[in-house]
Parts: sequence; C-alpha cells; structure tokens
Amino acid sequence: MGALAASAILFLAGCTTGPAYHRPAVQAPTHWQAQGPWRAAQPAASLPKGDWWTIFKDAELNRYEARAVAGSPTLAASASRLQQARDVVRITQSGLFPQLSAGLTAQRDRVSANRPSTGAVPPSTAVTQSAYAIPFTLSWEADLFGGLRRGVEAANAQLQGSTAANANLRLILTAELAADYFSLRETDAEIAAVQANIALQQKALDYVKARHAGGVASGLDVAQQQTLLDSTRTQISLLQRQRAQFEHAIAALIGVPAPEFTLPVRALAATPPAIPVGVPSGLLQRRPDIAAAERQMAAANAEIGVARSAFFPDVVLAAGAGLQSRGLSGLFNASSTFWSLGVGAAEDIFSGGRKHAQLDFARAGYQATVSDYRQTVLNAFQEVEDGLSGLGTLADAAASQQRAVTDARNALQLARNRYDGGLDPYINVITEQENLVNAQRLADQIRGQQMVTSVTLIKALGGGWDASALAAVPLKTDSHQAWRQ
Repeated sequence: MGALAASAILFLAGCTTGPAYHRPAVQAPTHWQAQGPWRAAQPAASLPKGDWWTIFKDAELNRYEARAVAGSPTLAASASRLQQARDVVRITQSGLFPQLSAGLTAQRDRVSANRPSTGAVPPSTAVTQSAYAIPFTLSWEADLFGGLRRGVEAANAQLQGSTAANANLRLILTAELAADYFSLRETDAEIAAVQANIALQQKALDYVKARHAGGVASGLDVAQQQTLLDSTRTQISLLQRQRAQFEHAIAALIGVPAPEFTLPVRALAATPPAIPVGVPSGLLQRRPDIAAAERQMAAANAEIGVARSAFFPDVVLAAGAGLQSRGLSGLFNASSTFWSLGVGAAEDIFSGGRKHAQLDFARAGYQATVSDYRQTVLNAFQEVEDGLSGLGTLADAAASQQRAVTDARNALQLARNRYDGGLDPYINVITEQENLVNAQRLADQIRGQQMVTSVTLIKALGGGWDASALAAVPLKTDSHQAWRQ
C-alpha cells in the first residue's frame, strides 16, 4: 500500500492544471507595399545588434547614444524594475522547496495554586518552573496539482516580458535621442542658410543705398530691402530658440542638466542610409514590444492554471523536532529530544463563488492580453509601412526641392540683372531673395525629415533586436540562491 500511495503522489505531482500555452496566430502581410529607397534584407544583412545607430556613421551621435545608455535615469529605473522581476521569480520558485525554520525560547513562570483543576486531583500548591526549547520545523507543500509550478511559469514569462520591455524602452530612448540630434542638426543647417542669406541681403542693402545716394534708386527700394533684412534676422532668433529646445531634450536623455550641456554648431551633412528591411513576418521576432506582449499572454495563460489549481486540496507535509527541558543542564540530553511528523490536506467546501470568479477573472485577463498582442502586431506593421512610404515620398521631395533651390538661385540672379538694367522694380529682387531663402530652408527641412524618418523606420524594425535574446534570460533559481535565506 505504501508503494501504491507513493506512486499516486508522484503521478499527481506530474499533473498541472490549466491550458497549455500556444501563441495565437496573427495574419502577417506577404510583402511591403512601399517601394525604395530602402533595400531588401538578405539572409546575412541586418541592423547592427544593439547599437543600431552606428548605421548612420556619425561619431558624434555614437558618443551621445553611449552616454544615454550609460547615464539615462529612465533606463536605470527600468533596469531596477527588471531586477525586481528577477527577484519575483526567485520568490515564486522558493515555494517549490521545503521551508525550514528554527527557534530558541527561554521561559520561567509561576503557576497559581488556585488555578482551575484540569484533572482528578485539584491543584494545591503554586509551581515555579523554567522551560527551555530549541525547535526545528520543516514543511513542504506538495504541488500535486501544479498551482505552484503555474505560478513559477507566470513569473518566468513576466521576467522575459520585462526583459523585452526593457529592450523596447532602450530602443525608444535611443531613437528619440537620434531624432532630436538630427532635428538639431537640421536646424543648424537652416540657421546657416538664413545667415548666408542675411550676408547677401546686407550686401544688397549696401548696394541699394549706394544707388540711392547716387540718385539711381528710390528711398522705397532702400526701405523694402531693410524690411527684408530685419525679417530674416527675426527668423534666426526663432531658429535659435528651436535649436535650444532640441539641445535641452538631448541633455535630459543623456542624464545631464540642461544648463551644463551644449552641442557645437554643425550643419546637417548626413544622408539617409540604406536600411535592410526583411519580410513582414520577420517583424514578429524583431520587435521587443511584440515579444513583451507575447510574454504577457504566456503569463496570463499560466495564471489560469494558478486559479484552476485552487479547486483542489492543498497538501502540506510537516515535520518538527528539537530539544526541550526544564533546565539548561539537561537541554542537550537525549531524553530532551522531541519530534513529530504529519501530513495535512485542506480544501474549501464553500467559498461563495470566489474561486469561480477568480478563474473567470484569469480567463478574461488572458483574452485581454491576446487582443493587446494582436493590436501591437498591427501597430508594428503600420509603423514600418509608414516609414517605408515616408522615405520614398521624401526622397522624391528632396530631389524636386533641390531643383527648386537651383531654380530660385537662377531667378534671383536674373531679377538682379533686370533691376540693374532698369527693366524691373526692386521689389522683384526682394521677392526672389525670399523665394531662395524659403526654398533652401525647405530643402534642409526635407533632409532633416529624411533622417528622422530613417530613425523611425529603424525603431519600427526593432533596432536590430531579436526575440532569441530572451532564451538567455535565466529562468531557474540555482542551488546557491536556493540555500540562501
């Protein structure tokens, strides 16, 4: 009978309540609609692992990104929360091990002579005595129905989800830094273009003043050119304010107080890199936010098993032993030893529907995570398609706008020649100067948008991250950790 009981316990210990986890299927497109200027990824082609920003080949950006990864308070807080997730796994797994406790008591008391009688002979004298004990208690909850194991499974999935969420936060922060950096450099390019036009407009003003002094140009020509120059100088002030805001944002991202951080002025000279883009189905493995959402599903599925196990009895094996004596001198004698062995099982007969409600709650939570996962996947496809189409549109816009800059420069020269020849009023020259400034600024803005969109696309592609990285996340408490208190 003993062997039969042991076999039954071993069989039940292998049982785990709750549904087995299977990742829900999602419909992935067969191809991307947008065309170029990105390139299709080959089997060996991918974004740099981790340090994806190195694809831009900008040493200054690389330095700021390294500082952000090392000094960002946001990433530091995320790392602490990730450590908490690891600790939760260890806490949950501790329930699978026996629990051993020890104690030490020393007591002296006096029993009243008038105490109530508990036997046939009534008490007649007071008793003063000492009691010393060193008890040890060992208990172990037999996880016959898998509730503890499902809890460990849920904690492990949460840990992997936290790991992916930490990677996603790192991707978001570094992408935001790169976008702010390229936006600042684009602003530098605009400032440089406006400053160059201010120099030209100042020369034009000197030229018109000289003609006015010679009686060739009117005072109106001088006033119009002065107005244009003052208006252009106002644009510089607004651009400087915009640049300062980007600079302050970068300071916050790298963990430096804004008043203590400055970036040297350098006009944007980069061009969008050729970004390797794979098939849409590969996006499911390259996005850390998708991995985090998938791990949340796995955790919620395991929680169903935890709720289901509550319908079965809790079985606890307990043992106690120790030393007990009236005096210290006899505490360690063999006759002072005591021990006990026992097994207990408990099950709620009536709980007012609480267990069924908890099970329904867990099932509804799982369905919510499934919906969240599918929405995350849909958002990912949208973001990549937006990035691809955006780069294609901006490439066409950049080419046409560069032609517009050339045309505006030629038109300005023609207007000046006609004014010098007395064929046109000076207002035509002013108009063409304004057109050239606006055309050059728009060209710089488009180039900045190209760089920011490249960053956005890389972020949408997962920044070189891969879900296989989660396989390295430790999921079991080692023996050293298990024997720690």
